[in-house]
Amino acid sequence: MSRDTDLELPEEMSEQPTNFANANPEVWNAYAELGSACSDAGPLDRDTQRLVKLALAIASESEGATHSHVQRALDQDIPPEALKHVAALSIPTIGFPKAMAALSWIEDVTDEESG
Repeated sequence: MSRDTDLELPEEMSEQPTNFANANPEVWNAYAELGSACSDAGPLDRDTQRLVKLALAIASESEGATHSHVQRALDQDIPPEALKHVAALSIPTIGFPKAMAALSWIEDVTDEESG
C-alpha cells in the first residue's frame, strides 16, 4: 500500500491527533474525505454546520472536540455569543451541569482568544 503523506492538518489541531495523522496518513486522508462528503451531502450552510458540530461535541461530552469546534467557529467569524448560545440551548437536553461544563469549555477558547 502506498503511503500518501500529503496531509492537510488544521493549524489548531492538538498533539495527539496530529501524531496519529502523521503516523497514519491514509487513515487521516480517508477521515478528511468523509468529513467533506458529509458536509457536501446536505443544504446546511457552513456556519450552521459548525454550530451543529459544536452541539454534537457538547452532547457527547467531548471537551477536546468542543475546543476544536469553538476554535474553528471563531476562525469562521462566528461570534462567541452564538457559541455560548449553543451551550444554553443544550440545557433542556443534557442538563444544567453538563451544559455549564460545555460553557466552560467554550470559554476556555473564547477567553483565550479575547485576552
